[in-house]
Amino acid sequence: MTKTDCDDCEHFTRYPNRWSKIREVLREPAAEFMGVLILVVFGTGADCQVFLSSNTEVAALPRGDFLSLNFGWAVGVALGVWVSGGISGGHINPAVTLALATFRDFPWKKVPIYILAQCLGGFCGAAIVYANYFHAIDVFEGPGVRTIAGSGDLLATYAADYLSPVSCFFSEFIGSAMLLLGVLSITDKQNGPPPAGLVPLALFIIVLGLGTSLGMETSYALNPARDLGPRIFTAMVGYGRDVFNYRNQYWLWCPILAPILGMQAAALIYDAFFFTGSESILNQPDARAARKHLHACPQQRNKIPAGVDHA
Repeated sequence: MTKTDCDDCEHFTRYPNRWSKIREVLREPAAEFMGVLILVVFGTGADCQVFLSSNTEVAALPRGDFLSLNFGWAVGVALGVWVSGGISGGHINPAVTLALATFRDFPWKKVPIYILAQCLGGFCGAAIVYANYFHAIDVFEGPGVRTIAGSGDLLATYAADYLSPVSCFFSEFIGSAMLLLGVLSITDKQNGPPPAGLVPLALFIIVLGLGTSLGMETSYALNPARDLGPRIFTAMVGYGRDVFNYRNQYWLWCPILAPILGMQAAALIYDAFFFTGSESILNQPDARAARKHLHACPQQRNKIPAGVDHA
């Protein structure tokens, strides 16, 4: 190899092409976008197939039951995390992102772009499923007819009529808390985590269990992006303002606030009693402990974490 060839190789390595730079910036948000898109395609796709096929004009025989829905959502979560986990961490859920930013060391500066990407993924996933089942929905409801009771709840989530607002909130809160407890336990290296690469399989089991035990009453959103993205889409394609006016802005206080608060509570409980890693905010030393360590070990003074009082 000539010197000129070596110079060219060095130049290529040091100065990557423009797309490489763009991809590096977009890589993590794109992974979160794709993870949620996959989640919604499999989950709402299962919803549509099961319920629309109950009409004999859509299908000669029903295609599935409630357990089919649970499998669809579990597969969607598992595949979404498999696609995104090694790139962005596989949050695919704004409530998970916020919990990790609050209690672990996930950077707050990444939170807005993650949440935006997740919600866009939910929107586009719903658009794909709607385009696929558009004609079946026309048969099920009537050409051009779009109602929440008829087919709107196949894409976004709504509660059973017999539930009070408190019961709706509690159902989403406890389901979301159970989900994050599962996530934190299977990613805790000190708590018997699954082998490398099998975290999505463990999540499949968790989500399948949640669906079969807590999924009936509010359709177990457990994920603000899974509900908000599809809900915005349904408002745009004919379901109208009712998707937001339902039960006094149900969309805000149940499938958004309940999962966020439920996961915050779960992270607090897990980190307070079980997690021993230093990345948890509950396990990081306070200023008094850092000062005591400095006085005991003067040679460590230059290693004190930034922001800790030196007095």
